[in-house]
Amino acid sequence: MPSHILVAEDQADIRELIALNLRQAGYAVTAVADGPAALASQAEQASDLLLLDLMLPGLDGLEVCKALRARGRATPILMLTAKSTELDRVLGLELGADDYLTKPFSMAELLARVKALLRRAELLRAAHSAPAGAGLVRNGELEISPGRREARVGGLALEFTALEFELLLHFATHPGRVFSRAQLLDAVWGYTHDGYEHTVTTHINRLRAKLEQDPMQPRYILTVRGAGYKMRDPP
Repeated sequence: MPSHILVAEDQADIRELIALNLRQAGYAVTAVADGPAALASQAEQASDLLLLDLMLPGLDGLEVCKALRARGRATPILMLTAKSTELDRVLGLELGADDYLTKPFSMAELLARVKALLRRAELLRAAHSAPAGAGLVRNGELEISPGRREARVGGLALEFTALEFELLLHFATHPGRVFSRAQLLDAVWGYTHDGYEHTVTTHINRLRAKLEQDPMQPRYILTVRGAGYKMRDPP
């Protein structure tokens, strides 16, 4: 079965162009024009990926994203926005979007992002059938099962989106190594476009909120001022 993608975009010409290109790439597509229709579609049939415009009528993309994450949905969300301000981008990521594209964008870039997000989500789904103890990565109370795409701290299971888990695993398998935001974009997201470094910062903040007792005083993912971030050396 082809992956199902929901496109929520209020501009008819852009919506139809995106849907056409996705269908030509082999995906099943549902296209809607406003926020309430996007939520209704997800309630009826959960998609494998959402392309969510920021400026939707009824409920904007931020509200839709927040509502879906509040329901516990880990469906990958790619935010589309005509706004280029840092605040808009960061808000979308903080509310649970996995990635974003600023208009105008090329269809080739959109399709590449879609493919990468779907690949990570498929790995996350397939991992639940893997043996629990295979290849465990440990760092103090943090225990990661790459095969099952699961992580625990002090025995407590944590919930991550596919991108959050991939970022955490990248850090955990390179303890003590400092990565710049550009290096993390290249290694985890697969691109190094200027202006997208805040994607990394926001995902690290989301990891810390789930990993740490006090995210303001992190024990696992540490900031190296002026250089980037690193996973602490195992105790």
